[in-house]
Amino acid sequence: MKAITNDIFYVGVNDHKVDLFEGQYVVPNGMAYNSYVIKDGQTAVFDTVEAGFGHEWLDNIAQVVGSTAPDYLIVQHMEPDHAGNVKTFMKTYPTTKIVGNAKTFNMIEQFFGETYEDRKVVVKNGDTLTIGKHTLTFVFAPMVHWPEVMVTYDSYDKVLFSADAFGKFGALDVDEEWDCEARRYYFGIVGKYGPQAQNLLKAAAGLDIQIICATHGPILTEDLGHYIGLYQKWTTYEPESDGIVIAYTSVYGNTKKAVEQLVDMLKTRGCPKVSVHDLARDDMAEAVEDAFRYNKLVLATTTYNAEIFPFMREFINHLTERNFQKRTVGLIENGSWAPMACKVMYGMLEKCKNIDYAGTVTIKSALNDASRKELEALADELCTDYIAESPELANKNDMNALFKIGYGLYVVTSNDGKKDNGLIVNTVTQLTSEPNRVAVAINKANYSHYIIQQTGVMNVNCLSVEAPFSVFENFGFQSGRTADKFAGWDVGRADNGLVFLKQYINAFMSLKVENYIDMDTHGLFICTVTEARVMSDKDTMTYTYYQSNVKPKPQTEGKKGFVCKICGYIYEGDTLPDDFICPLCKHGAADFEPIS
Repeated sequence: MKAITNDIFYVGVNDHKVDLFEGQYVVPNGMAYNSYVIKDGQTAVFDTVEAGFGHEWLDNIAQVVGSTAPDYLIVQHMEPDHAGNVKTFMKTYPTTKIVGNAKTFNMIEQFFGETYEDRKVVVKNGDTLTIGKHTLTFVFAPMVHWPEVMVTYDSYDKVLFSADAFGKFGALDVDEEWDCEARRYYFGIVGKYGPQAQNLLKAAAGLDIQIICATHGPILTEDLGHYIGLYQKWTTYEPESDGIVIAYTSVYGNTKKAVEQLVDMLKTRGCPKVSVHDLARDDMAEAVEDAFRYNKLVLATTTYNAEIFPFMREFINHLTERNFQKRTVGLIENGSWAPMACKVMYGMLEKCKNIDYAGTVTIKSALNDASRKELEALADELCTDYIAESPELANKNDMNALFKIGYGLYVVTSNDGKKDNGLIVNTVTQLTSEPNRVAVAINKANYSHYIIQQTGVMNVNCLSVEAPFSVFENFGFQSGRTADKFAGWDVGRADNGLVFLKQYINAFMSLKVENYIDMDTHGLFICTVTEARVMSDKDTMTYTYYQSNVKPKPQTEGKKGFVCKICGYIYEGDTLPDDFICPLCKHGAADFEPIS
């Protein structure tokens, strides 16, 4: 028993007997089955524990409630590691009521043959239960990761009882990093249900949460933004880190040798992390975890019975079952007479969304000069952005960056002497090629215009089609005078000392202002190019692409007025003033259209 707040107590148990959780996940540090008690005017118990720990768990509850029976047992999830003692608890406390939703009670009858008709409290999504100072709100979270799952919010102590969300492998009497085992737990068990987990995060976003109490893992009381931020990436399948995962199988060692050479090639090209997994020997769950953690993946395997090696087939099945997407993938095949592995792997990955293929390598029996060149080409393609980010390896005079300029959207970065700043612009034009001159138009109302007038330098980051709407919100909808737009961003620095984005761009250019033209509302900066780097081969973000694929559709139903074509801001009224300026993106009336 452990006090979490004055009224909330931990009464869960640690299991060091289990070796495989759910019969497949290696858990060297055991598992925690968490249960909680709120003691108020009435007493509520949250979830039970695995069946074999019933006596220990009931003893923990007795330490909190004494000889008084709890008023409620709240069942958030019916999986046996959490609901294994429902029947035992209800027999021990015959006056206690049991709280769940309709699907909960269907499963209770399936597992235990009981209906508890005279003791059950059936709740609906959004229902509340007041037990004194504490009011509990029930929020349904179907398929996170069973259909009956619900979570509970206590508004008094601001606690989210999150069921399996934010859970991790490992017992609580072992000190270990949360991120790794929570990531392996999430992608192994919940990963298929990213959209459903996203719905839970959206519901939780409106709550003031100070503590998260999951059914596995530690009670989270500090730095909740870190854990929620990771869940945001995991549930949307966004890569968490830059790096390349190589998952391989090798029968006689020749494919393994190719992988070892590829690892050396990647490291010499500036790859920040290379993670290698021998699928026949290593923990498959660790390989799956890394495939979702990093942004690039190489699959290397042998042709086997006109197919692929069984461990590789199993691994790809694990990925596709969990909605693997938004990654760059390279393929290596080995076959002595009829290489088929790449064709098979392509076919298996067809169902995956937003996969960029970095190329293939075909080995016939063992590496030779031809296949080694293919391996070098694969390494070059995988490391294009890492090379461009490196102060030592980058081609800093790559004027191909100028071909990335289009009628698109850009982030212009500057520095006022105290902090970095950035803004979204849509007018960047190459004027001449000898010397290379570029014109950038910036609204005078923007703080960046003032900074660049004072400093005479800027960087232009060419946004690619990978850029999410959050980039435009961050750099376009707030002022750098009052906001730190680069807080939490991983950036590089060009030779002029200004930042460039490491994500969501395909090129950047460092510019030195040579001339300035006053254009009433805007200033036109005529600049020379002092540095230019191509970061990727992704397409440049155009206005058309932004409007069709990035900008959220405004909620105009039932409203009358005008909507901003840039950010979606809605002005309600019969007439839009000619001098109206959008309060979000600072564009004028010309960029508004009537709501139809």
